[in-house]
Amino acid sequence: MNYVKTVLNEDIIIRKIVTVHYFEYAKDYIFEGEKHNFWEFVYIDKGEVEVMAASLGYKLKQGEMIFHKPNEFHNIWANGKVAPNIVVISFECKSPSMNFFENKILSVSDNERDIIARIIKEAQEAYISPLDIIDQKKLEKSSISSFGSEQLIKIYLEQLLINLIRSGKSKRKEGKLSTSVKERSEEDMTKKIKQFLEENVTSNISFETVCRYSSLSRTSLKVLFKRKTGMSVMEYYGKLKIEEAKRLIREGSDNFTQIANTLSFGSIHYFSRHFKKATGMTPSQYATSVKMKI
Repeated sequence: MNYVKTVLNEDIIIRKIVTVHYFEYAKDYIFEGEKHNFWEFVYIDKGEVEVMAASLGYKLKQGEMIFHKPNEFHNIWANGKVAPNIVVISFECKSPSMNFFENKILSVSDNERDIIARIIKEAQEAYISPLDIIDQKKLEKSSISSFGSEQLIKIYLEQLLINLIRSGKSKRKEGKLSTSVKERSEEDMTKKIKQFLEENVTSNISFETVCRYSSLSRTSLKVLFKRKTGMSVMEYYGKLKIEEAKRLIREGSDNFTQIANTLSFGSIHYFSRHFKKATGMTPSQYATSVKMKI
């Protein structure tokens, strides 16, 4: 008798996992944000949080979850009232079916909550890495893990995603827009970018470098920074350099050429031209001015 072997279809395939976290945040916790080239979901096990995904803000309450697609900037805050418990799991999945999770907030059933609990339990068996380390970059495997623990993580995670797609109980993320969380996110991001520019005032960083640091697109960074400061990123950076040049001139320990080199202006001529454009005086005029002495 000739038997025919049936190839099983796989609609969701997960080969690699990146992180498994269970956080018990303080009520005023703030995560400044990041983006990466793999999927991540955030499940609220207790309390309520505010989340930014790309340029939109949302409020998530207990029993809800949100997915961040690859290369989507995201951050999260506790609401300042209740200390939340949060599950964060990130993984690589290239299955087309993952498109279902874009731009949605999902309500989790008891069955799906049990699956999440199984994933956490198996992760505790499979890895020695603590599950509450925020900047954990690699899961360290345990030498005494239970048989099949990593495979069960894969199976449970795939089962969770399949269940969520089957149930289809989701809300469009637009319905969760929160202007307060967006405002807080923009303020924090602007502060973060300013600090980065100040720390690199002696370097010669580009606009693209700031984009990579902030995980924002060129357009998003341009619009955000202009709205919050009234000037472009590079205008602000140039202003910082001039203020630092003034300080160095006042100290009098370096000549103009040394100051130009310290601040990565490229040449004394470019430095002098840029300084005069910003202050209305050449470096020499500033050095002998009443304003400097004041």
